[in-house]
Amino acid sequence: MITNESRPVLAVDQGTSGTKALVVCPERGVIGTGTAPVRPRHLPGGLVEVDPAALYDSVVAAGRRALAGAGEPVAAVGLANQGETVLAWDPATGEPLTDALVWQDRRAESVCAELAPHAEELRELTGLPLDPYFAAPKMTWIRRHRTRAGVVTTSDAWLVHRLTGAYATDAATAGRTQLLDLDTVTWSPRALDLFGLTDEELPQVVDAAGPVGTTTAFGPELPLTGLLVDQQAALLAQDVTEAGGAKCTYGTGAFLLAHTGTRPRRGSSGLVSCVAWRLGGRSSYCLDGQVYTAASAVRWLTDLGVISGAQDIDPVGSSVPDSGGVTFVPALAGLAAPWWRGDLRGSLTGLGLDTTPGHLVRALCDGIAAQVAELAAAAATDLGTPLTSLRVDGGLTRSSLLMQTQADLLQLPVEVSALPDVTALGVATVARLGLDPSLTVGEALPEWRPAAVYEPRITATEATERRAAFRAEVAALLARTPDGAVL
Repeated sequence: MITNESRPVLAVDQGTSGTKALVVCPERGVIGTGTAPVRPRHLPGGLVEVDPAALYDSVVAAGRRALAGAGEPVAAVGLANQGETVLAWDPATGEPLTDALVWQDRRAESVCAELAPHAEELRELTGLPLDPYFAAPKMTWIRRHRTRAGVVTTSDAWLVHRLTGAYATDAATAGRTQLLDLDTVTWSPRALDLFGLTDEELPQVVDAAGPVGTTTAFGPELPLTGLLVDQQAALLAQDVTEAGGAKCTYGTGAFLLAHTGTRPRRGSSGLVSCVAWRLGGRSSYCLDGQVYTAASAVRWLTDLGVISGAQDIDPVGSSVPDSGGVTFVPALAGLAAPWWRGDLRGSLTGLGLDTTPGHLVRALCDGIAAQVAELAAAAATDLGTPLTSLRVDGGLTRSSLLMQTQADLLQLPVEVSALPDVTALGVATVARLGLDPSLTVGEALPEWRPAAVYEPRITATEATERRAAFRAEVAALLARTPDGAVL
């Protein structure tokens, strides 16, 4: 007898540049996949926006393609989201009232500048530094400059409403707004007051697993039983469920999360303290560090004609033994953790007439890996114990050159997940838990195993020297004002 608990679930990962959907069976694994592109607009001045209709259409298209590929019914749906992308919309009709401001968007810097005297108070309340990356500054900007009508929320609340009519967001996504009290996991009246959002009608904060509503967007009526923000979904799928473990996802940006247990840990090293997930009313927490540009920096090199795509990283980068003295700080959308200087632009130094595309590719790999190594060091400081390895996922993990560089600069093993699309697999896990509360997290998780393990090939002394050279270039950037003058 086939029960709902043993039937596949549809897991949808709505991301920055596209939506990926999987049909996941507990016995057979992934039996159907579907994708649909999303094309954000990158505008002068650090503005990044996207048509909300494109987000919703991509969710429906990818989900339907995955179901068609599977060719059999599913029992439930789970949805992962971008986290800090926001829009205003009409709760009566579901129609968007603004474009969606993507997480990379910097237009709310003026809001953060006004609130600078309250930065430490907000960090203590919410675990988040004051930065336009997070949702609340963007929400305030929309209210000041676009519309006072409707509601203003993260994109997941709008997608959930379009799919089911419910008005909800999961605790981890709510924690990305800078409006959630980190200790109580409820909306903070004080944070709302500081951002001028006291009168806003905010969505209900729900567990990651549990019935939210039903949808017919994918064909037959299905319950939506799983909601989780993208990076925390990847953390879960990587089976980093105990304090001290860490993972990094290499997508549009690179995101390192370290699990800290059932209590929030407010570090002093520039990382974000946030909710990992809430299950059965019990919250787990993590430290979170961000690199704004990873695959997006690869696309930048591609647009310049240096390479033809990410598939060229290894052959082009391996054409030279090292970066030839070139240092690339790929802060093409600013520097995030642990520096939090979104106003900065990237730098490319040490160029010569002998510089080749291979040197530029090597320098980019060094730059991405060095930033992740800084995040890992910060996590170790805040945890009070060094990391012993790093589990990794995302499209750029296909590059052996980047992964070897990462292991070298970390001086740690880098374990590449054998499971692709781990964000979708994480939300499939919570969808299954929401469908069958009798399951444990361990029972619902897919078996984790590495496809490859990269061990360091350089000495600790050489790694220290290379990271010091990168930090020197970052220091030079930090010493500059926004107009380029040296302080």
